Amino acid sequence: MNSRRTFLVLAAVSIVSHPILARSLAASPGITVTKDPNCGCCTAWADHLRANGFAVTVVEDGQINRLKAKLGVPSALFSCHTAEVEGFVIEGHVPASAIRRLLEQRPSVRGLAVPGMPVGSPGMEVEGTPNDRYEVIAFGPSGQSVFARFEGKNELPAS
Repeated sequence: MNSRRTFLVLAAVSIVSHPILARSLAASPGITVTKDPNCGCCTAWADHLRANGFAVTVVEDGQINRLKAKLGVPSALFSCHTAEVEGFVIEGHVPASAIRRLLEQRPSVRGLAVPGMPVGSPGMEVEGTPNDRYEVIAFGPSGQSVFARFEGKNELPAS
């Protein structure tokens, strides 16, 4: 038993202390997605996050607007799901690349939102339909501002 425990401890230490593996573990932030139990596009968005290296936990809640209000999401920015990651709120179909940039830069905002459900945004892909252009809005106590612009999953250059 002792040799097995020692092996497991040494294996865990070597994984965490190995620079490449440690970076890989650190690059997988945990994100909790709260969604209505009947929403399929929310599940597709969670799949987009997983495909981009996020460790996703999904919580189903038929009273999601209560959570949005509690977390300080402005009602004009409401969408179909709300997520929490490292102290930030993510509202709607925000692309994973924008969330990663938020986590890297850590600006003084409460979170990011993509209001509505733009066609082509992650989880809202519609085959044969052109992608919408849309904005990712940063929000918080200081108000709202454009964090990024996208067409589908592709970020557009800053204007």
